[in-house]
Amino acid sequence: MKNKLSQETAAAVLTLEDLAQCADYSLMASLNCDPEAKENGVDHAPRQVLSGHYVPVNPTPIDGPEYVAHSQNFFRELGLADSLATSADFMRVFSGDLSQVPEPMHKVGWATGYALSIFGTEYTQQCPFQTGNGYGDGRAVSVLEAVINDRRWEMQLKGGGRTPYCRGADGRAVLRSSVREFLAQEHMQALGVPTSRSLSLYVSKTETVQRPWYSEGSRSVDPDRMVSEPVAISTRVAPSFLRVGQIELFGRRARKNEHANAMVELEKIVLHLIDREYAHAIDNTLNISEKVVLLAREFCSRLTSLVANWIRVGYCQGNFNSDNCAAGGFTLDFGPFGFCELFDPYYQPWTGGGTHFAFFNQPVAAERNFEMFCTALMPLLQSNPDAMPGALDELDEIRSGFASVMQNEMQKMFAAKLGLTSLDGALYSELTKLMMQTSVDYTIFFRELSSIPDDMGSLKKSFYSDLNEELEQRWSDWLTKWKSLVSNTTGTLADISEQMKRVNPKYSLREWLLAPAYQQAAMGNYDLISELQEVMTQPYAEQSKEVEEKYYKLKPAEFTELGGLSHMSCSS
Repeated sequence: MKNKLSQETAAAVLTLEDLAQCADYSLMASLNCDPEAKENGVDHAPRQVLSGHYVPVNPTPIDGPEYVAHSQNFFRELGLADSLATSADFMRVFSGDLSQVPEPMHKVGWATGYALSIFGTEYTQQCPFQTGNGYGDGRAVSVLEAVINDRRWEMQLKGGGRTPYCRGADGRAVLRSSVREFLAQEHMQALGVPTSRSLSLYVSKTETVQRPWYSEGSRSVDPDRMVSEPVAISTRVAPSFLRVGQIELFGRRARKNEHANAMVELEKIVLHLIDREYAHAIDNTLNISEKVVLLAREFCSRLTSLVANWIRVGYCQGNFNSDNCAAGGFTLDFGPFGFCELFDPYYQPWTGGGTHFAFFNQPVAAERNFEMFCTALMPLLQSNPDAMPGALDELDEIRSGFASVMQNEMQKMFAAKLGLTSLDGALYSELTKLMMQTSVDYTIFFRELSSIPDDMGSLKKSFYSDLNEELEQRWSDWLTKWKSLVSNTTGTLADISEQMKRVNPKYSLREWLLAPAYQQAAMGNYDLISELQEVMTQPYAEQSKEVEEKYYKLKPAEFTELGGLSHMSCSS
């Protein structure tokens, strides 16, 4: 209790009125509103949005909101009092009702459009108008942009109701997917992986929607029944929600000269991206072509680092289209994601994702998204008479060099996981073969290896199958060679072990741990969400014996190939 009181006393934001004083809507102040939009935000039917960067939209409040969870760590970082999360004013706003917000907050939110490309191929046919002008934030409504502690944050409701981009859907998120995203963002932040953040999670006590999902015990690839699920709204927070697909939309329009302001709108959104996400790295006095080249270089660095970190912690995005790729270089849109358990380079939690978005193919998927990003930037260099000499060539060089930068990041990452200063190719190759042939748990193996064991004993905790004589000998030989390399690196074995434990987490947000949390939450019991939040925000720590026995173990055999646990076809 004493700690809680001290945190409350230190908080600078005690009320919604305090938070409102931080409001600063840079996106709406500097970018173009859709000229066909309604100022009052009553704009919830699917329609084409042909120009402009955003559409004013009123979120649709959920009925009878009830508190489920908030991020104590993020509240503390923002200087928000924990009591704010359960206050009537705060709950009303972040469950979708802006009608009574204090000034200078706006009573209308906004949604944005973007283009769709899948693994480097442009798509338009999936939008209801078959033009591509219907893609965008179909159920995500931003409600506040604020500067807090000298940092700019955008707060966005996931499941905030229909927008012009809803394509006929209901604009809602269900409690199941909201719990998954809330906890995943908390976990990724604690893992040290750049990510959007969780703020709060509220559920409706009365409102439900129908969704396809799996029967208990189903091993079907696709959901085999419709279920009624509680509606929820989670608030996710990031410096911006600008996506590669968003820049791509305006790049396509400029390239095709789709309207008179197309090139101007592309330049505006690129400069806004730089201001929101790269201001510290790109000098504002440079001309547009110099800024574009630096932007590409900086994004390349961030994106390659991000994907290497995903693989470091066993994360698979599942659906890494350009619209699910944050232009700021962080993890965005936790839909059909998963954390790899049984090691498989082609692990893919989403049944619709294909191998192109599989675990070890994420570097190539990132490269495709980066290519689309660079393509979107090109019109700014092609049309600018004052462009610096060789700017297009430099942009192309950055684009073509992505794979090399990505490879270097991957090698550095796996070297760190193995406690080495540089990666030994033969050692790594033999390890991946052994891990596949032995059915090894990805997280548990690297965590046990981090203790630098004398023999195979502790490593076998990570094995889903027994070793035959040949595999036993190969593992023993590998371990001997690895220990020899580790012993020749700088530092004591104790120091190297501690370094390895800082990059190899002990706890991973496994789907079979998540499912009971959202199942109990649907019955009004949020205790397991709180417990998972506590455990998964300390993923590298040696926690209690009770926690270790419950959360640090192999996936139970009965969960193998279960729909909704080992794979899923949707995440709504």
